[in-house]
Amino acid sequence: MCDTCGCNVTPGNAHLVQPGGRLSKTADGREAVNVLHGLLDANDHTAGHNREHFNKHGVLAVNLMSSPGAGKTSLLEATIEVLKDELSIAVIEGDLETENDAGRIRAHGVPAIQITTGSACHLDAHMVHDALHQLDLAALDIVFIENVGNLVCPASFDLGQHRNITLLSVPEGDDKPAKYPVMFRAADLVLLSKSDLLPVLDDFKPENARRYLQQLASSAPIIELSSKNNAGMDAWLHWLFAEMAELEQRSGQLAAVPEPA
Repeated sequence: MCDTCGCNVTPGNAHLVQPGGRLSKTADGREAVNVLHGLLDANDHTAGHNREHFNKHGVLAVNLMSSPGAGKTSLLEATIEVLKDELSIAVIEGDLETENDAGRIRAHGVPAIQITTGSACHLDAHMVHDALHQLDLAALDIVFIENVGNLVCPASFDLGQHRNITLLSVPEGDDKPAKYPVMFRAADLVLLSKSDLLPVLDDFKPENARRYLQQLASSAPIIELSSKNNAGMDAWLHWLFAEMAELEQRSGQLAAVPEPA
């Protein structure tokens, strides 16, 4: 958990920052709760600004979230290989340290902006905004944002994206939607990654994952996918193109609205 955004406030210690609590005031005398709310409000404001940038240029922005090692970067590599001659793609990478994942993306001939967050366990809209200034949005079709590997905090921060995708890898177990409901409720699509391991890890039941997701009242579709053997890639790409078409239609409708007199 990071110390910069309030995600380290838990039900067990929240009383400390509430009015009258030992940590209820910051060093400069401000109410701690108000500071935390202010940070989130500022993030949402910047997220809206980022979304305006994406919309202006007709760029689909997709936020990829998962636990560490669930296969986000491998998914991006496989996706880029299929689409790089058809679409212009860029990637924003989020990690606490290193440019390892950005280097993997660049090796496929796609621009990748690395954000190293230090101790922060998620990306925020301000980080993404800074990264956008390093990209030529007018020349792009899709920007993938690979969030920091974490099944908790990333779901709470709007980055300006159009869609959230959550990866659930087979080695993690099929009950993750039940254990991390905030993350999976935020998902517009769930990818069951590393599906090639299903015959080996036969205690993972896709139907259980679907049931847990339904219990969250989520309508997000689930696609079983493997970046190793490309199983499920057609369904994943079909979803992406459908989202691009929907964004194009929305952008056209907004452009057709007359300016107020």
